[in-house]
Amino acid sequence: MPSSPAHAPVLQWYADNARSLPWRTPDAGAWNVLVSEVMLQQTPVARVWPTYTAWIRRWPTPSALAADRVGEALRVWGRLGYPRRALRLHAAATVIDESHDGGVPATYDELRALPGVGDYTAAAVAAFAYRQRRAVLDTNVRRVFGRLLGGHEHPARDVGRAERALADALLPADAETAATWSVAAMELGALVCTSRSPSCDVCPVSRLCAWRQAGYPRYDGPPRRSQPYHRTDRQCRGRILALLRDSVAPLPAPAVEACWDDPAQYHRALASLIDDGLVVRTSEGVLALP
Repeated sequence: MPSSPAHAPVLQWYADNARSLPWRTPDAGAWNVLVSEVMLQQTPVARVWPTYTAWIRRWPTPSALAADRVGEALRVWGRLGYPRRALRLHAAATVIDESHDGGVPATYDELRALPGVGDYTAAAVAAFAYRQRRAVLDTNVRRVFGRLLGGHEHPARDVGRAERALADALLPADAETAATWSVAAMELGALVCTSRSPSCDVCPVSRLCAWRQAGYPRYDGPPRRSQPYHRTDRQCRGRILALLRDSVAPLPAPAVEACWDDPAQYHRALASLIDDGLVVRTSEGVLALP
């Protein structure tokens, strides 16, 4: 496609304002990008950074992680949230070690075939690690494009065919520039075109923004509900996992059950952790990480 008028200002803004993040350094490879992208799902950079650093220090390659117990992956994952992501990273590392000679594959299809790697993560690794011409549609990018071109405050819940086609069409023709454009649009959404308080006065494409030109119409789609946490099964699961992570040895089940004051909810949460492979019974009445 012809160059979009948004390309030059966004790329220049990124060159001047991009954050220095450990997974963006010149020596960061595809494994660094894969780990960071999995950790960054629904989790802010400030929380990811220390866990990412500890993870890469301990397991600098997929093969190093594959050789360790999955329970250790959960232990290092700590309180990052959504711990099944740690299981998926371990499973992906095992496949990479066994089927790709220990190297993160470079094609979208091979990446997509890894356990726990969806469309977004595969596209992100292909673009950011291998500098391929791939549209990377995370929440930040979708919000930027929706406001800039569609005049919508927030994107739809799911990525539609038209939205994907638009993102593909917006990619610069040159693969290297396209890869930079993808991360630049993401950074713009994270730092400037934010969900609640966009800084339109410093946005490099504010003069092109359809949402701004329309007078900032408010979102009128389905309610955007935030997930509760207090007193939920999710909080109970987190409490159980925290006890097992912090213990150097398996724990008697009664000691773990004491962490929660609702027995029915505790047993429901524990059963779901066992079903998900996050907790195991090592013997009768004893619980541990896998």
